Amino acid sequence: MARFSFRLPDIGEGISEAEIVAWHVAVGDRVEEDGRLADMMTDKATVEMESPVAGTVVELAGEPGDQVAIGATLVVIETEGEVVQPAEPERVGAENPGVEEVATSPVAERQDPPRGGEGDHAQHGEGGAPLDATPNHVSQEAAPLHHPAAPDGPPPRAGEDKVLASPAVRARAKDLGIDLFTVRHDGPHIRHADLDAFLRYGSAQGYRAPNASRARADETVKVIGMRRRIAENMAAAKRHIPHFTYVEEIDVTALEAMRADLNAARGQRPKLTMLPLLIVAICLTLPDFPMLNARYDDEAGVVTRFGSVHLGMAAQTDAGLMVPVIRDAQDMNPWQLASEIIRLAEAARTGKAKSEELSGGTITVTSLGPLGGIATTPVINRPEVAIIGPNRIVERPVFRARPGGGEEIVKAKLINLSISCDHRVVDGHDAASYVQALKRLIETPVLLFAD
Repeated sequence: MARFSFRLPDIGEGISEAEIVAWHVAVGDRVEEDGRLADMMTDKATVEMESPVAGTVVELAGEPGDQVAIGATLVVIETEGEVVQPAEPERVGAENPGVEEVATSPVAERQDPPRGGEGDHAQHGEGGAPLDATPNHVSQEAAPLHHPAAPDGPPPRAGEDKVLASPAVRARAKDLGIDLFTVRHDGPHIRHADLDAFLRYGSAQGYRAPNASRARADETVKVIGMRRRIAENMAAAKRHIPHFTYVEEIDVTALEAMRADLNAARGQRPKLTMLPLLIVAICLTLPDFPMLNARYDDEAGVVTRFGSVHLGMAAQTDAGLMVPVIRDAQDMNPWQLASEIIRLAEAARTGKAKSEELSGGTITVTSLGPLGGIATTPVINRPEVAIIGPNRIVERPVFRARPGGGEEIVKAKLINLSISCDHRVVDGHDAASYVQALKRLIETPVLLFAD
């Protein structure tokens, strides 16, 4: 027998350490060659570690959430024969078949939870999200409640004509909302003690006493992987960027009518939502406001203004908020944008988005769809300097000028559009001017298709 130390390979340029997101093995488990060992997260991607040898796992480097340095021992495997220990860690790629890069989501392609046994460090809930496995964690599959003091006699059968009980017991049961046919008792009739036992242990039968607490057990969830990365990025954005938010109301009645007409004649093309049309408007107006399509390196004191629009699209996933990027959005028509939105959103949700599809954005759009609310104050995706947030469409009466003069009250579809900007780079006047230009284009939607 021999011991093989699997050292964490160099999994990215400039990366000095990686975070353990999840274990696929536990101490004592048998692992085959190329079998899954762990998911490790860097700043750019989650990488699945695979075993270069077959054997029994005897040591693990830590728990989910711990950081492991490049070159440090990640797993020790006891093998049946002698194996050659690599002199130094290899880079992930074609030269190292022992590891395979996967999507950035920490739950990407994960199907099986870690196997039980000594060395299990975490339990996994639905979707693979790690849950802290401390003694305070309450299993959701606990055995039915039982107490030796509870009466063991069978409950009266539902088909019996009546239950024997004193008037006082019947009155108390009525006040408590208890069906006496469901109360277990070991005597000829139901007593107050049987009601007391039912109140104490009746939850196993689905009974909840009036005014009983609906509170669930407390749960401690370790913040690791993608959730921790999101927390760090949001905290850094709020800590370093002086945000300001500007909100404007826009009439989208004509835009929605045009969208309905386009969808009616779309053929095999994807159905248009408002988002692709909004992105077209954003791309058409940005050339006149280059300070918004930019990234600010505050350490170097340099602002880079981009000629192309690489538009980040905030997407909610089981792992948390992810921002896939639509490359060169300015060169796409609404249907191409719709197809790319669908593709990137699905890749993010299923954890199959590539690292290059999750970085390099120049401006971001975030939308909660029908949950959009009245107004939002979105947080900038650092180092970008602006983020745009359309809110929910509402119908309200508005005054509108008559062609022949005067005004009339009509029903209109309105939306509030929010924009948050980095005040170090973008002045309030510039942000307001940009949104007003965006408003003019959206309220005259035929201009979206004009050369």
